[in-house]
Amino acid sequence: MDRAGFPARRFFLTGGLAAAAAALSGCSAKSAPKATTGAPEPRPSTPEAAYSRLMEGNKRWVSGSLKHPDRDPDRRQLVAEAQDPFGVILACIDSRVPPELLFDTGLGDLFVLRTGGQAVGPVVTGSVEFGPMTAGTPLILVLGHQRCGAIASAYKALQDGTSLPGNLVAIQNALVPAYDLTVKDPGTDPVDTMIRNQVKVTADELRANADLAPLVRKGSLGVVGAYYSLDTGQVEVLTGAPTGSASASPSASPSDSASQSASASPSSSPSASPSQSASPSGSASPSDSASASASASVS
Repeated sequence: MDRAGFPARRFFLTGGLAAAAAALSGCSAKSAPKATTGAPEPRPSTPEAAYSRLMEGNKRWVSGSLKHPDRDPDRRQLVAEAQDPFGVILACIDSRVPPELLFDTGLGDLFVLRTGGQAVGPVVTGSVEFGPMTAGTPLILVLGHQRCGAIASAYKALQDGTSLPGNLVAIQNALVPAYDLTVKDPGTDPVDTMIRNQVKVTADELRANADLAPLVRKGSLGVVGAYYSLDTGQVEVLTGAPTGSASASPSASPSDSASQSASASPSSSPSASPSQSASPSGSASPSDSASASASASVS
């Protein structure tokens, strides 16, 4: 083999690599500077503004006109030292219902809690309280969804008088109040009725919470109950839409909007606080049952 040709070949290779690097460098220099999202839109400071921001994001999700805001390294650096979310979302663990996506929000925008069927207990309720009580987060949204497997399983077990396996029974027990309401008025689809009842029971329970109710009464906190359609991607408001919100769902009736302040009136019983113990029973009133679900979920 002729080794004399190696230097020339080496020169050719290194020269070609240098030329390619120079070409890439030139292309990079001519490209437009990367857009930054380090300075986000002003944080909504009222329940109405926070609710409108979420519903506007959901409209983009439904239409496919997504902004994907605040999801780059600049935003990561901006919120690394401190956070100031404008909403708390209590949703199901279902893989098809990621709140940050279906509301088209970014890093640092939301406190998100996800439990099977939005089941609550002292730890979950304390986590919901964290934003409003420590950071002035102005909105809590309880989000149920179409074809919820956790609620379907609990409904069948309760109907059959059986128990779900393992710690799933804690979820089943927490959903007893919604089941009791469903038995009284099952509608055409009892499981879907129970899903909606669970949202309303949980939202009502949070409004009546001893620590959150004063914030609701003075108007610095809103508690919304909503339902997500897997088929359409749309969020339907069931209860508590802040009065005067520009993006209020057409499905939210005036009585639903009014229920937020009514549930948090001074006459609300302190016993509705989820931190207190109660055992769920079929004869319990909706408010008593709401308290019962809290203790049942950690029993």
